[in-house]
Amino acid sequence: MTTMGVRKTPAAGAARHTQERPTEWRDHKRYLWLMGLLVPLLPFMAWGLVEATGLGIFWWWGPVVVFVILPSLDNLIGVDRLNPPEEAISWLEADKYYRWATYAYLPLQYLSLPLACWLWTSGNLSTVDKIGLAVTIGCVSGIAINTAHELGHKKDELERWLSKIALAQSAYGHFYIEHNRGHHVRVATPEDPASSRLGESFWTFLPRSVVGSLRSAWEVESARFERLGRSKWTLRNDVLNAWAMTVVLFGVLLGVFGLEILPYLLIQAVFGFSLLEVVNYLEHYGLMRQKTGERYERTAPRHSWNSNNTASNILLYHLQRHSDHHANPTRRYQALRHMDEAPQLPSGYATMMVLASVTPLWRRVMDPRLLAHYGGDVTKCNIHPRKRAKMLAKYGAAA
Repeated sequence: MTTMGVRKTPAAGAARHTQERPTEWRDHKRYLWLMGLLVPLLPFMAWGLVEATGLGIFWWWGPVVVFVILPSLDNLIGVDRLNPPEEAISWLEADKYYRWATYAYLPLQYLSLPLACWLWTSGNLSTVDKIGLAVTIGCVSGIAINTAHELGHKKDELERWLSKIALAQSAYGHFYIEHNRGHHVRVATPEDPASSRLGESFWTFLPRSVVGSLRSAWEVESARFERLGRSKWTLRNDVLNAWAMTVVLFGVLLGVFGLEILPYLLIQAVFGFSLLEVVNYLEHYGLMRQKTGERYERTAPRHSWNSNNTASNILLYHLQRHSDHHANPTRRYQALRHMDEAPQLPSGYATMMVLASVTPLWRRVMDPRLLAHYGGDVTKCNIHPRKRAKMLAKYGAAA
């Protein structure tokens, strides 16, 4: 796709929003968003490819698509920096077509899961084949967390419940609370478990973020009930009711298909939420909001890594336009904008996830970019505490 120029956004209040589409503008991605529905179809594709070829390797079709095919498409198709004009924002937000493009993910997601359970118990798959299918299902549940992310930020009560339903398969329902009321408040600070630090590998970040996010979600929701003067031990607690969905889902599947599916349900859940965490790792790596006195500066585009690679953006509902998302958390994916002042990743999320898993390569690519973003001043970075002395010495900064 040819790189398009950025249409500059007028100052706040300079344009009157309407819900009519500007006559001279078309959303060139409108029907491409349906490509995101290919993700929950990955297990069906895997099954079909195995049946057609007899090759068990295709049970691993999910990671092949996510970690091989999608990065290749990112680099082949290139980037798209085109923004919707300001006068089109309200029309885009109001067009329900875009909502249904995300809603449709869920029924396909929950058709693929019982299919996998049936295949795991059919007796025709080897253990390696079953693990491959579990990882493919994990790609569905992991990217479903991104669908939940899009839905969970909205004010509509239905969409918030759909968000928790999407999270049930990965057993990560607490993300609904932690992301909205924890991460968005503390992003790009040392206090945020979901913001990675300079010198911190993904493999160190993963357990810190998993445990820290779970703890944060529970503390945030507990504090809400304390303010209300009510007990937190209720299904009105959004952490508990989200987890309850997972218990019910897994309980029904185990009741229907038997205990032998349990290891594979756990594999897909762990792989799924690990996909989320590797995205968390790359979204704010080393970026830091500076303090004025005891308060952090307001979140700005410079506090999120962005990417305009078209293929990943289509499959992830513009998640890579992360700076605008933090500036406007309730803005729908189709209206998110590229911002020139945001630091840019060298490729799309699919490529960067692969890079993040290989620590030396990640540091070779990203550490110089991070330092350049701060004009060579490493003291402005969010530095991993155990690596602070090493980083200050390496980059020649005084403590």
